[in-house]
Amino acid sequence: MITDVRAPLERPQPYGAAYEQMLEKVRYEGAYPTRERADEAVRLVLAGLGRQLTGGEREALAARLPREAARILTAPNPDARPLTGWALVKDLAARSGASPATTRWDTGSVFAAVAACAGPDLITRILHRLPTGYALLFGRADLTPAA
Repeated sequence: MITDVRAPLERPQPYGAAYEQMLEKVRYEGAYPTRERADEAVRLVLAGLGRQLTGGEREALAARLPREAARILTAPNPDARPLTGWALVKDLAARSGASPATTRWDTGSVFAAVAACAGPDLITRILHRLPTGYALLFGRADLTPAA
């Protein structure tokens, strides 16, 4: 019998390094106790954002996100009727069973990581395509032009 002596195998990472880094950023921004909790927030919020984005901005954002995050973003079909930022938070809260306050926190934490991946120019383009209320979720002032 031949024995194969090897070093113990490391626990395989279920995600790529870029997605792991994104999860760590979300975990830090949201002060989540575990990476699993950060992953839950990412999955909920990115799927919600994916239902709101269409066209070139959706494709451009997916190209800048880690592969796993891009899959989550592009999996749902866009909604026929876009939601405002606050309506998105309420929708995500209803889907997850969490409070609107907790969901608002989750959304801001995930959007901070998304903005870091996307860069300011793409986020500006995305905000111009979405209904009102998203700028605050991305940590920006929600300014409206004077009438």
